[in-house]
Amino acid sequence: MNLLKKFNAQKLQNIEENPLEYWEEKSYMLAIPSEENYHFNPQEILKKIKSIKGVKFLGERFEILEAVYYIKLSYQNNDYEVGLFLRDFTLPEMYLNHGFYFTDAEITKLKNASQSLNVFMEFSKDAQDSFHLQLKIITALVPDLIGVVDESAERVLPAKWVLMAANSEVRPGPKDLFNVHAVISKKGEIWLHTHGLCRCHQTELEILQTDKERFNFLHDLIIAYASFLIEEEDFDPRSESTYIGMLKNNIPVIVICIPWPQALLQYSKLTVGGLQDRENGHNTKTSPIFLYQSEEDEKNKVLSKVSIYNDLWVNDPIFFFSNKETERMKALAVERFAYLKKAALSKDNHIIVKIGLPTDDGPDNENIWFELLEFKGEKFKAKLTQEPYNVSSIKLGDERWFTKEDLIDFEIYTNKAQISPDDVYLLDE
Repeated sequence: MNLLKKFNAQKLQNIEENPLEYWEEKSYMLAIPSEENYHFNPQEILKKIKSIKGVKFLGERFEILEAVYYIKLSYQNNDYEVGLFLRDFTLPEMYLNHGFYFTDAEITKLKNASQSLNVFMEFSKDAQDSFHLQLKIITALVPDLIGVVDESAERVLPAKWVLMAANSEVRPGPKDLFNVHAVISKKGEIWLHTHGLCRCHQTELEILQTDKERFNFLHDLIIAYASFLIEEEDFDPRSESTYIGMLKNNIPVIVICIPWPQALLQYSKLTVGGLQDRENGHNTKTSPIFLYQSEEDEKNKVLSKVSIYNDLWVNDPIFFFSNKETERMKALAVERFAYLKKAALSKDNHIIVKIGLPTDDGPDNENIWFELLEFKGEKFKAKLTQEPYNVSSIKLGDERWFTKEDLIDFEIYTNKAQISPDDVYLLDE
């Protein structure tokens, strides 16, 4: 080891994680009203809070020194204290376009906004319910919303999406609670990292030292793993591993993560994501992902970098999602079935639908993609686009009639965007 490497290793060994920032301890969102002078009226606020379905008002207090109005309430068997205060607003433009589309008119409105209502709260163990509640509170208090800055996830949420999610009977999915940023160095090295998981009482996740060729696949990996952590409330990813996917030749993807100071000791030539990039951030509870290549490695705690499978990531790896998430996606697709029918009216749209078919050996369904052909009332005809694995009663190219109760998911391809049930607000653009 040369002197520089030895110095860097000694420096890292003396580094510890910093305490969480305020937006990591709690979930902070800035609701942006269209009115130039939004009025903060506690009596009116209480009236609107009490009108939210499923919310029970428990109490209130006002902190004069902080200029924060606190409301205590109960929702889905969990108690919360929600803080509210007005603040001047300037749009953080770098938060735009992280998973959402904004029209030029929407961006102009956001840029011209001068104030926001800050709504912050600590999440319960059920982060999805907590997130849903926060959106419901925002839309109740700011009905003339033009957007929401989700400070904890470092992104902007479109008003239409927030309103649709808040009013849905189906709670938001795990992937709605966090954001994945990608930072690229001049040499083309990419550093993936999340924002938003700390407020869910988990560690942020990272993937170090990847590239454009493998970006999409490792982006999917980090989303699948983060979603798993949000659903598994008491899982400790720094001490427990999990089987999150599969590579070619049935090679399992077994993941674990370790604190960033320890992780950096495993990397000697980082051009991005190293110590120099953590002086003013990414230095609290965040953890790069590692792999176990075998049961023996898992037993002996032998870690491998994600780059160990560099030749395999590009071969369409499969990442798993829970039955709970599949059921949530189905409920959302059924709830937004009318948007699917609306999209089918345009011949310019190409639509595929995912249908659950009973397997030969049951009792589980195999979820398979079909091409949507036509609607007849509430029924629709679709053509199978792939060979099923374990359903012998149907083959590639076969056509069948279905109802919305058969629906698991759908994708609408317009000339502007690819739209899922979560994104159907885009059909109104």
